[in-house]
Amino acid sequence: MFQGLELAAVIASAVYGVLLAHRHQMDLVGAYSLALVVSFGGGTIRDLCLDRTPLFWIHHYNYPIVVFAIAVAGSMFPRITHKTEPWLRIPDALGLGLFTIAGVESALAAETSYFIAALFGVITGTFGGVIGDIICNRVPSLFRPAPMFATCAFSGAWLYLLLQAMPGLQRYAVVIATAFIVVFRIAALRYDWRLPHREFQE
Repeated sequence: MFQGLELAAVIASAVYGVLLAHRHQMDLVGAYSLALVVSFGGGTIRDLCLDRTPLFWIHHYNYPIVVFAIAVAGSMFPRITHKTEPWLRIPDALGLGLFTIAGVESALAAETSYFIAALFGVITGTFGGVIGDIICNRVPSLFRPAPMFATCAFSGAWLYLLLQAMPGLQRYAVVIATAFIVVFRIAALRYDWRLPHREFQE
């Protein structure tokens, strides 16, 4: 089940990466490169921190092939416009939700504490997007006043941990927690939910 969860996360994140590349007018090489980074960035940092080798996308060597297929398929569709850009929200939210839960599971398998497992969920779910934003020459949304991103992942990670502690709900934990993160993220983007921040005035 875990591999299926991870593969679904890779697919969703790759779709988001390809759409983001099209928005920045990248060619196939750029789209594939960005999709790889968005799909594998967070999980790579997680694996390095947990001293897991080989890295998950090297161990499951079909993952980069799947991302390549998505990049090629994406090159056949029209470029992103202001009318189609809202569709970016769906793979963005799906990738966040799926990778967050995958990150929590990986950390629990390494016998970390619950708090550290939740943090690894956030890292796995968000840092691919952070690296992707840097490549696109943007301040990562994780680090600027933007619709809630890490908050969705962190709260969803704790919901997953809570459900895992309830025997009657363990089998539904992945679906419920992932759906919570996805809905939370889409709602945050739709209604512009942000954490409070201080304005700097010179």
